[in-house]
Amino acid sequence: MDEMAQRAAIAALMAEHGESHASMSRLLGRNPAYFQQYMRRGSPRLLPERDRALLARYFGVAEETLGGPAAVGMTPIPRLDVDAAAGPGGLAEGDLRQRPAALDPALLRRLGVRASAASMIRVLGDSMEPLLSDGDEILVDRDRRTPSARAGLFVLRIEETLKVKQLRAIGCDVEIASANPAHGGPRIVPGGAIDVIGRVVWLSRALI
Repeated sequence: MDEMAQRAAIAALMAEHGESHASMSRLLGRNPAYFQQYMRRGSPRLLPERDRALLARYFGVAEETLGGPAAVGMTPIPRLDVDAAAGPGGLAEGDLRQRPAALDPALLRRLGVRASAASMIRVLGDSMEPLLSDGDEILVDRDRRTPSARAGLFVLRIEETLKVKQLRAIGCDVEIASANPAHGGPRIVPGGAIDVIGRVVWLSRALI
């Protein structure tokens, strides 16, 4: 991919996500003028590998989309374009879109997750801190939908919104809890009142 195509691809993603040159510079840990100079003046001509990888991760696209090498030997995984809210509420299922992601098949085997049952979802909010942080991407195993007496992290649909919470089975009921005590204590609902999408088995987090 040449430099013009790379900038065009990034500009389209910025417009889709409502990002500015300044916010992109902050994301990359660069000086405030860095991204504007890259986009408008072509300096640098192409983004360094580190910056390209961070942008691909942030926007939820393959590095190949931004001019990086094609992933070899990776398993395609749907990345749902929706935030599982760790707080006030996410989007309804009808609003879902899918974008490509890829994971190492060895990782899926180690986790015991079938590729056809795997989805990546981005976390929104802080109610699951410190277990999950805003912006984390979580791998959800849709084969594991039944909470047990031992609490686990699950994505669920309740009241037409997606949430990520700790679930624990109590007889025919389910306890729903946030990890962050600032978001209130647990509540117990009938098992039939929620639709469990799958269990969270892995997370991806940018350490920047």
